[in-house]
Amino acid sequence: MRLKIALILSVVLTSCMEWDYGYEEPFKVSDKGLFVVNEGNFQYGNATLSYYDPSTKSVQNEVFYRANAMKLGDVAQSMVIRNGIGWVVVNNSHVVFAIDINTFKEVGRITNLTSPRYIHFLSDEKAYITQIWDNRIFIVNPKKLAITGYITCPNMTMESGSTEQMVQKGKYVYVNCWSYQNRILKIDTETDQIVDELIIGIQPTSLALDANGKLWTVTDGGYEGSPYGYEAPALYRINPEEMQVEQRFDFAFGDSPSEIQINGDGTEIYWINEDIWRMNVNDESLPVTPFLPTKGTIYYGLTVSPYNGDVYVADAIDYVQMGKIYRYSAVGDSIDEFYAGIIPGAFAWK
Repeated sequence: MRLKIALILSVVLTSCMEWDYGYEEPFKVSDKGLFVVNEGNFQYGNATLSYYDPSTKSVQNEVFYRANAMKLGDVAQSMVIRNGIGWVVVNNSHVVFAIDINTFKEVGRITNLTSPRYIHFLSDEKAYITQIWDNRIFIVNPKKLAITGYITCPNMTMESGSTEQMVQKGKYVYVNCWSYQNRILKIDTETDQIVDELIIGIQPTSLALDANGKLWTVTDGGYEGSPYGYEAPALYRINPEEMQVEQRFDFAFGDSPSEIQINGDGTEIYWINEDIWRMNVNDESLPVTPFLPTKGTIYYGLTVSPYNGDVYVADAIDYVQMGKIYRYSAVGDSIDEFYAGIIPGAFAWK
């Protein structure tokens, strides 16, 4: 189980955000680049945002704080970019910040969220925000920075509620339910209703859509002694129209696969299981050797460049010091490495 979720299990509604106002630093950045979302430590309020320019191999850390003279907050979870605006989801501060992706300045925020995880845009005026410890997916109007409604998930209580990543195919959005859950939900975006669900293994951690229109998810299997069960994790290929598992690839007990990612043309999937692994979406068995062996620390985040296929691996090291990002080519050659913030866990491509 990934540490960032385990640390959010309690008092998510009790923390508050402390702001530090001071000098606002101007920025001028490249047209293409990579945002690194650094979670920080739970209840320490030390989440940060980094920006990396692949063309110059230069990194700027703490860009949100430096541009806005205030802290990002407590446990930065994810980020999505749409029409020049970056939407940064800060889980335990119960907020989604909207920032200009060239200046890093805040241009708005969505507040009064429970414990937000991810945001998915349906249009400029409609988006979904998933939550943990809430049985609702929030419907928001990003232009008005307002909550406009909710989708209540069946067979979930507020305490056991958990919705995570979202991908869209046609008018349907698919959501994996992670913490103490075992489902993929299918939402009709025209009616904002859950129209189907697929029961799979325990705790699907992430979700991706490939070039063949198939969903991929990986389960972590829970943990030994869990009241919700414990089983060997597995990788699943799913037919989203029929909501049926097409193929299941089993891991061993004790494995901890996570962070399903897909390359730019949707033909290869990547994941973390101590090492970094890769397989073609048409393969019929799991690979036997890793794409990138572990360095003996804690691989925590992963992304693949949509521009050239470079692979970026986030290393949390020890969850206390500044984490490190390793950059590799599509064939596994080392290109660069740089320090980011504490617990780098998510990425967003500009």
